[in-house]
Formats: sequence, structure tokens, C-alpha cells
Amino acid sequence: MIRGMFIASISLSFVLCAMNSNADEVSKFPAVELSNGLIKVNIYLPDAEKGYYRGTRFDWSGIISQVEYKGHTYFGEWKNTHNPNNHDDITGPVEEFRTGDFNEPNALGYKEAKPGEPFIKIGIGLLEKIDEPNYKFWQSYKIIKPGSWEVKYGKDWIEFKQDFEGINGWSYSYIKRITLAKDKPEFVIYHSLKNTGTRPIETSQYNHNFFIIDNTPIGTNYVLKFPFNVKIMRDLKGSLDVNDKEVYFVKDLGDESLFSEFEGFSDDPKDYDITVLNKKTGAGVRIKGDNPIVHLNFWTVKTTICPEPFVSANLSPNEKKDWNITYSFFTNP
Repeated sequence: MIRGMFIASISLSFVLCAMNSNADEVSKFPAVELSNGLIKVNIYLPDAEKGYYRGTRFDWSGIISQVEYKGHTYFGEWKNTHNPNNHDDITGPVEEFRTGDFNEPNALGYKEAKPGEPFIKIGIGLLEKIDEPNYKFWQSYKIIKPGSWEVKYGKDWIEFKQDFEGINGWSYSYIKRITLAKDKPEFVIYHSLKNTGTRPIETSQYNHNFFIIDNTPIGTNYVLKFPFNVKIMRDLKGSLDVNDKEVYFVKDLGDESLFSEFEGFSDDPKDYDITVLNKKTGAGVRIKGDNPIVHLNFWTVKTTICPEPFVSANLSPNEKKDWNITYSFFTNP
């Protein structure tokens, strides 16, 4: 449920990238459009009954459906069908909180809960454990109690706040604010997570990104650039290769789905600096974080390319953590 909405200079609209055949179906979901005169950013609003995304994997706030800059489009629908309750039927910069080891994802309270009892997913709410000992991020869980959202916005900014009174000593206050820069084609996603409970919160958070630029299929037209020498940790089936700080495609993708961890980064926040370039159209985006990368996943299919940098957010009771990610858009003639 959305509460406390303040409207300044813009009105609620239903906006969507129309790059796929399911555009008419998903255009019914509540969203707002922000602009600073250079870029336009379409953002879906969290809504437990009518929202574009009501799944149990990703944070419901700040889901960006598309960015437009100088006639170029960034992000958009990467699937031909849409089910609001499916875990990955989602677009654009979108984020997830994960507890536990990177190889064994978890959620707050899942392991100690019995089947039928509640656990917590930050950015979503209270979910019901199934008769399965290990948490699975792709699993659809029953939502016992969705967290309520306070949403405020103006013509070039939007802020989401969720104060969640949880269970077994876990509670939190979470703020996400997206602000478009003045006179620059960029925006900043500001995050603040405060542990308002009595137990420590040990989690990490990442942005899945779901890049698709100018509706160009993923393959040899794309290159990723990093400030460090990249090490690919899994076999990518001869589809990608590395030239020091660049990851490039050897061939266009077919129906394969590719996943690997990337390594080579240090604990210096300057390594959180990733560029995705569409060489065919000259459009690209650079993402920079102000916290160190603690883990870096990579996933791609023929409709989207996804570097997924993680940051840690381990908090003692009453402790707060802030972190920012800046998205800068550019074109090369």
C-alpha cells in the first residue's frame, strides 16, 4: 500500500517502454515520469494490489522501466510476457537484499522459521516459509504482510520510505531516493538502511541492472568496461572474452543464458565503476558506487546484459548505513 504521497509539478501516470509486444498489458501499472530537461526516467510505484512488480525477490521501490536521452533508450522490457507475481518479471535498475553466503542466498529469519512461519525480505515485507530448508530467491513465497510505503516526489526526484516492524527482534527503516542531476544526463540512487530492531542485520544489496540499450540484442555490439583487470570465474561457453579491463562478446547470443562471478576488484570504492556501451548506436551508461564491491555477479541472455555489483550492509541494532549509485548516460557520435 502507498501512503503519504505528495505531488509536485507532475501527475500520476501510467508509463512504459513499448519495446515489446506486452507493452499494452503492462501499461496499466501505476508509475511516474521524472525529467531534468535532458533525461526522462519512468519509475513504477510499489503497490501490493496494482503494482507492476509484486514478486518476492526484488525490492519493490525505485523500479526503473526506461530512461530516454537524446533519442536513445536505456533499459526496458526484456521478456515477452509479464506476470507481476513472478520473481524476475521486472525491468531496469532494480535491487535485492540478500542475507547469508553468496553461494547460498538467504533472507532474515528464514533458517530459524518453521514451515508456515514468517520471515523477512527487506524492501518487500513478511513472507511465509515453505517446507524447504534452504531459501531460494527464485521461489514465489506467500506474502503474509507487505510493507507499507511512504512515497514523495517532484518533477526530478522521488523518495520511497518503508518502516517495517518485523518479528523476532528484526525491524528496519529503509529509504531510497532517486534524484536527477541538474544540467547533466545522470541520476543518483541514494539508499539508507537503519536497523531499528534488537538483533543484528547481516545482509548485502545489489542492483541487477537489466541493461538493454536502443533495443539492440545482446552480442558483439556490446562491451563492458571496468577499472580493474577482470577475471571470469566460470565457463561462458565461448561467448565472451576479456581484454584486461574490457569484457566483450565473441558472438551474438542465441537462446543461451550465461552466468559467472567476476573478480579482480579491490576493496577500494573506485573499483565500483562499470560502463556498458552499445557500439552499434554509440549509446552507453556508466554506473559508479561510493562503497566497495564485495561480490560481482554477471548474467546475460539475448535481451539483456546484467553486471550485478554487491555492497555489504551489516548493521548492529540502531546502526545506519548510507550508500549511493550514480548512473551517467552518454552518446558517442
